[in-house]
Amino acid sequence: MTFKIFLQFIRMNAKAASVVPYFIGVLFSVYYFHAFNWVNSLIYLIAQVAIALFVTGFNNVQDYYLAKDLHYRDTYNIVGREHLSPRRSMNLMLAMLATAIILGIVLVFKTNLLLLFMGAAAIGVAIFYTYGPVPFSRFPLGEILSGCVEGFGVFFLAVYMNVATPVLAGFTLDWPQFALVGNLQNILVMLLVGLPGIFLVSNIMLADNLSDLEQDIRNERYTVPYYIGKKRALKVYDTLALIGYVPVILSVVLQVLPIYQLLVLLVLPKIWKNIQAFNAEQVKETTFNTAPQNLMMFQGMQLLGLILGIIF
Repeated sequence: MTFKIFLQFIRMNAKAASVVPYFIGVLFSVYYFHAFNWVNSLIYLIAQVAIALFVTGFNNVQDYYLAKDLHYRDTYNIVGREHLSPRRSMNLMLAMLATAIILGIVLVFKTNLLLLFMGAAAIGVAIFYTYGPVPFSRFPLGEILSGCVEGFGVFFLAVYMNVATPVLAGFTLDWPQFALVGNLQNILVMLLVGLPGIFLVSNIMLADNLSDLEQDIRNERYTVPYYIGKKRALKVYDTLALIGYVPVILSVVLQVLPIYQLLVLLVLPKIWKNIQAFNAEQVKETTFNTAPQNLMMFQGMQLLGLILGIIF
């Protein structure tokens, strides 16, 4: 496996969905909660990148094993197309998973026991999305799972790495007693700020499923576009691409986010142009990239807005 093939194997062009919410979480922690723990943040960044690489690579290997369409397996799936060893590719991804788990355990000791349960849930989704007797990928769950785990979960955990336990939530165990405590107001604030990430990451998965609809059906993967039809799925795509503006504007009005967040309005024309391009045709090699581009533009402006808010 060459480095160039490795980048295709882990689909580097879509990895922004895993990393950008992390940086928004770190900057939001500094801006809103006035807290930053660089050691925890760095450890979590490495763990998050490792699990993101695992998810994509693991899914590619599993799709190779589970493929019903042999033409897809041998000419479209990267494992078959590049004549990669499925076992070696899997071992590489398991090393990524082990790295993420070890670093996650370190962070549990540095933060709170609640992280153990949150991390286990996220890793469970990552594994069983394409593994097990009934993988999640065989159901219309991809958009919801990716949006909640990557779009919001990464953002939430990036903040959790930096703030004191009572600020968001914590779990204590003193056998046989246990206690779960949290700050509902702060969690609601987090949800409001994290909504754009949920919408935009979900849209990347929806764009992926729209681009692969016919191929997925041949391989018995029945995603959201299969159940609601391509026409309705495209309407959902359009809505998800634009609705993120609502929580941003509301957050500015409520003074949760700085006024500089309105910089997201500057990229609206380009996002609209990308929406029209994807509506015209849904092709993985050409128009699919408009979905991660929309996330990068929108949340890139959010990052800039948070930086300006911190400075000024």
